[in-house]
Amino acid sequence: MTDLIQAVDAAVPGVCEDLARLVAIPSVSSLPQHARDVDASARYVADLLAQVGCPDVRIVAEGGQPAVIARFPAPDGQPTVCLYAHHDVQPTGDASLWTTDPFTAQRRGERLYGRGAADDKGGIGVHLAALRAFGGKPPVGVTLFIEGEEEIGSPSLGAIIEAHRDLLAADAYVIADAVNWQVGEPALTTRLRGMARVMVEVSTLDHALHSGQFGGVVPDAMMALVRLLATLHDANGEVAVAGIEPGVPFGLDYPPERLRHETGLLEGVDLIGSGSTADRMWTKPSLTVIGLDATPVALASNTLAPSARAMIGLRVAPGRDAEAEAEALRVHLETHAPWGAQVTARVLESGQPGVVASDGPFYEAAAQALAEAFGVPAVEAGCGGSIPLVAEFQRAFPDAAILLTAVVDPDSRMHGIDESLHLGDFAKACRAEALFLAKVAR
Repeated sequence: MTDLIQAVDAAVPGVCEDLARLVAIPSVSSLPQHARDVDASARYVADLLAQVGCPDVRIVAEGGQPAVIARFPAPDGQPTVCLYAHHDVQPTGDASLWTTDPFTAQRRGERLYGRGAADDKGGIGVHLAALRAFGGKPPVGVTLFIEGEEEIGSPSLGAIIEAHRDLLAADAYVIADAVNWQVGEPALTTRLRGMARVMVEVSTLDHALHSGQFGGVVPDAMMALVRLLATLHDANGEVAVAGIEPGVPFGLDYPPERLRHETGLLEGVDLIGSGSTADRMWTKPSLTVIGLDATPVALASNTLAPSARAMIGLRVAPGRDAEAEAEALRVHLETHAPWGAQVTARVLESGQPGVVASDGPFYEAAAQALAEAFGVPAVEAGCGGSIPLVAEFQRAFPDAAILLTAVVDPDSRMHGIDESLHLGDFAKACRAEALFLAKVAR
């Protein structure tokens, strides 16, 4: 394996250059004004795979954003491994808060900064490095599936799988989109929370009113919405919605002091919920107000608002049903309105949680490859984020192994300001994937 590791290490610098070019494409799938950029990132990924010698590269779309499917046919008697990542990214938020331009990859110390550098264009880079190490001739069949709408919940994934099932069928799926335990210590993720988004609108008036004239008698919609949102949690921060329940505890120690450091929790601010820190993040539900439509402070006036809206993000415990729990949230919102306020709630999307096996030859090969590449054993971990495609793959290919690997570490700040990729761990992840492909060859 020494020659293979040397080949990976030789490929990494060029892959980092390609990753920087990929980061420069603002492929924000949630914003219509970036539709051409999502197309451009798909084309660039397809070009990179063609350059490495892939004989069959396609860009597909089934009513949604473009995905790339590329196939290296399996040599006789060898299994096929599907390598997954996604080329779409989250919006940047307020770009002025970034240390440098979000779409200009910049190296600072051991990290590469830029939107998508970690989530999940770094995953594409891992796949590319492994393929280059084999000179475009991997020892097993390799299919690459590079999705273009993971950051918006993969709405057309089911249609893509149905339309291209023969192209995507594999013995194992490596999904490079989870989180490592910490810098220098890899993880294999076996549990994922699901997700849903619910929009709620509260109305109390048919027009705005003077708050001095009618305040104290007539309820305003913003105050009613705030009181409604407060019913979602108990005083300890636990979810308090009937029908939304926790899953099976994980049993892994995640020190609260480490979590406070990794998250930048301010002095004196308490952690919420109960139970172990890991279980609160990985096997218990959460509810977050992720958006609010109300009068901004800069435009504030002495007015009773007639209506107000909020977007609520639900994370669903592994083993639970995302659609059922999203419906439970909708019912709760419509039945807990204060002062008789009119409430309308709609489930906008949902994605199922995932539980994957932690045994079998593919899992063992992945654990061995990660241990050899990182120099320490891989941790079996959970992930509070959601990857709905895991459940989709399990339904479509029930006999296949699913492996959740990562280039992200707890300080990568994916979805946030100054997202970054640890370059040392990136190189080790590239080594691990190449070693894994070599180990599963029969």
